[in-house]
Amino acid sequence: MKAQSSAKPKVISLFSGAGGLDIGFKNAGFEIAVAVEMDPACCETLQANNSQLPIINKNITEVSAQEILSKAGLQPLEAALVIGGPPCQSFSLAGLRKGLDDERGKLLFEFVRIVREALPIGFVLENVKGLTNWDKGLALNLLIEELTKPIEYNGKTYKYTLAEPQVLNAVDYGVPQYRERLILVGNRCGYEFNYPEPCPENKKKNVWDAIGSLPPPDAPSETALMVAKTIKGRREKHGY
Repeated sequence: MKAQSSAKPKVISLFSGAGGLDIGFKNAGFEIAVAVEMDPACCETLQANNSQLPIINKNITEVSAQEILSKAGLQPLEAALVIGGPPCQSFSLAGLRKGLDDERGKLLFEFVRIVREALPIGFVLENVKGLTNWDKGLALNLLIEELTKPIEYNGKTYKYTLAEPQVLNAVDYGVPQYRERLILVGNRCGYEFNYPEPCPENKKKNVWDAIGSLPPPDAPSETALMVAKTIKGRREKHGY
């Protein structure tokens, strides 16, 4: 399935999950041209929210950049962005922090592979704060090194430049949750990128602002109770 023609800039979404990051980019005026996600339940959610969205339900290690571009109806150099948050458990301060010794940690470099082969105008990668200090910054430095290596394509050389990586807290941008995330932004056109300014203290939202007006919840449905029983298995299989 090819993405429908649109004047909106096209985005390749990797490690899409249930589409949270995608929603932000859609709200900012982008079109998600294709999503790559290995979890079938997440793919069902993505499809339920956008029946026209081309989805590749595979482990990203088994997906070529050409397959992704073909599914999106794009050629190299045509995508506006590649976005995604590779699995973060390997670097999380709440986990065992095996980092690059964990297969999930190595998926950071699958993101790099797709960027280098699809050659979007730019990319946005998010991950946990713990990536900044794993093995004294080794993983982050390797990631930046790989993202900024020159790329030869059709007789031309392309090179991505990165804005200074920053740890941003969601609560500073209108989200009722303290959630720190490392953000890496790069582009191959020499554009200067400035991170948005945090909202003023009196504009920050709390949980009541977000859900205080909702009606009382219903009792859990049979489906919800059934899904709850699968959580342990999902953690063992997917790590979350």
